Amino acid sequence: MLNSKGLPSSLKRFIMTIIFLGIAAMAAACGNTASPTNSAGNEVIKVTATIGMISDIVKQVGGEHVEVTGLMKPGVDPHLYKASQGDIRKLEDAQIIFYNGLHLEGKMTEIFENMEKQKTTVAVTKNIPESSLHLVDDGSGSHDPHVWFDVKLWISATETVQTELAKFDPAHADDYKKNADAYIAQLKELDEYAAKQIASIPEGQRVLVTAHDAFGYFGKAYGIKVMGLQGISTASEYGSKDVSDLRDFLVTNKIKAVFVESSVPKKSIEAVIQGAAKQGHDVKIGGELFSDAMGEEGTPEGTYLGMVRHNVDTIVKALK
Repeated sequence: MLNSKGLPSSLKRFIMTIIFLGIAAMAAACGNTASPTNSAGNEVIKVTATIGMISDIVKQVGGEHVEVTGLMKPGVDPHLYKASQGDIRKLEDAQIIFYNGLHLEGKMTEIFENMEKQKTTVAVTKNIPESSLHLVDDGSGSHDPHVWFDVKLWISATETVQTELAKFDPAHADDYKKNADAYIAQLKELDEYAAKQIASIPEGQRVLVTAHDAFGYFGKAYGIKVMGLQGISTASEYGSKDVSDLRDFLVTNKIKAVFVESSVPKKSIEAVIQGAAKQGHDVKIGGELFSDAMGEEGTPEGTYLGMVRHNVDTIVKALK
């Protein structure tokens, strides 16, 4: 404790002023944790989402009634992502948490399980029928989490977000329904566009080769053979046999283009290209696809609709 005996009165006033300002600053900081408001001055729901594709759904459905914080930025691989202390604070500050589930955010599963005891925590894939999910071919019984590559399945995720927001905030349920219906109409158009464009590639050239096996749902939904050097998760290791097997497939089937991913290092797929070149077969990189992360905010690829359209157009241009 500071002993003020014998201090000049001017110094005492100075010390008291500093203490007062410190208390005021602390009060202001506490006040900053209050719920944010929209342009009409109404409080909005604080939502934290994991991947960009989910953040985008919540923004589209929630509209002016939500403030969305995304954890994983462009180029971030969710399979390997580890939550920072800042992320934990974002989750704690949120009123609702939306995540993918199906072990996409594998290293964060325990965090979500703990958060479920405190607040609304929702896996957006929870209402997708198990019969529509792809089993991972590793004997684990787990499912491929990359469901957003089948636009029809992402419509189910959108409906789940709408239902959960309406439950949490019934006063604006009609707005969430209206927003979801408008967004789903765009998703249906996107689904038709993807199917039509992929069908325009000659059947013998409809082979999509990428760094990791993220496009299984895309392949089944739109009729294109998909091959990845790594498994469903980028946490799985690939070896020289994986490289040589994929190289041999490219050479034998005269595949002309492979694709890199924005969230996966290029070196793995470049090893395959170099191997094919040594056997006299020229393989080019057909372009960069967005797999586990969207593009930069403010760009077309920074939205789910724009990301999928970019992928479809890039694939068709390279293979057609």
